[in-house]
Amino acid sequence: MTEKVRSKSIDNSQEDEVYISPSILRNFVEDVFINLKVPKPDAKIIANGIIQADLRGIESHGIQRCKMYYDRIKQGIYNPKTNIKIVSDNGATAVIDGNCGMGHVIGYHSMKLAIAKAKIFGVGAVAVRNSTHYGFAGIYSLMAIEEGMIGFTTTNARPAVPPTFGVEPMLGTNPLTYGAPTDEAFPFLIDCATSIIQRGKVEVYNRIHKSLPSGVIITADGNTETNPEDVLNDLCDRTAALLPLGGKGESTSGYKGYGYATFAEILSSALQNGIYLKDTAGIIEKDQKRLKVGHFFLAIDVNHFRPLDGFKETTGNIMRELRNSKKVPGAKKIYTAGEKEFLNEKENELKGIPLNKSLQKDIKIMQNELGLSLKYNFPF
Repeated sequence: MTEKVRSKSIDNSQEDEVYISPSILRNFVEDVFINLKVPKPDAKIIANGIIQADLRGIESHGIQRCKMYYDRIKQGIYNPKTNIKIVSDNGATAVIDGNCGMGHVIGYHSMKLAIAKAKIFGVGAVAVRNSTHYGFAGIYSLMAIEEGMIGFTTTNARPAVPPTFGVEPMLGTNPLTYGAPTDEAFPFLIDCATSIIQRGKVEVYNRIHKSLPSGVIITADGNTETNPEDVLNDLCDRTAALLPLGGKGESTSGYKGYGYATFAEILSSALQNGIYLKDTAGIIEKDQKRLKVGHFFLAIDVNHFRPLDGFKETTGNIMRELRNSKKVPGAKKIYTAGEKEFLNEKENELKGIPLNKSLQKDIKIMQNELGLSLKYNFPF
């Protein structure tokens, strides 16, 4: 049976972009959150997480997310002052309650705790409940890498992904994020959703008026659609979903992405007695809407297994052998995970962070509402 494609005509013309210094944008984002009553140390953590994502080319979790956090704080969905509570602390493990504070801050302190435990016990594992969106997951694995450790993290998220043979959004885009130090200039770091495309990437496509690839979305009638604005609306209405890695059905192994997403959901809810599946779409507590999620962090201290230099050399050798393997005819280069992001970071530090017209509009709204127009003279 031929699959129907639902799509509107979209203008794919390239919009004018401006490039802004990362340091200026980092200061701006920090000021935004300080003006929203986020304590300055916490605002620094959030700003660093947001700008680090943009530097590495992960625009879905960069400054495009700033307005979302801004709106949710103003609506009372997030608490600007993060009050972390340690529910249990048992040797190498801990459970943390984030009390609906800022996810970046909760994530930062949770991975710091996992790292501290790993230095003592060889491994440190921290499960978190009642947190909020914690930005791009890779930054937490990078924290462990900087300490000579293997880092892992995952989180659940608003329902967007159906089970195999289903069409109803049930699971989040639930990333499984791993990183390890190497003897090269950059570490191994794989940070990606367990769906083919994540909600934030759909938002990026919508901002630049670009059609989605066919076959990454499934509608309630089992077809696909490619207009990102329609997809975002239909996700809210639960009449469309983002397909798991492997795609629709079992013929291309969609059950693998489904299974990995479910495992991430378990790690993000069952260990810490947190919420899961449909409840991540929002619950009401004391007449206030909350968007809660859970996280899981793991740090493994390499020195408890073997000397770090030897581990780095072996890991580096694996990366180099992979990159030096035989290429497809016409291919210029084989990359290893984390390499492109490292190169993006070097380039964007010099060139600046690109802002499309839609992002410029968001920034102007926050700038004007918070009285930051005189302090930041952006060229738009």
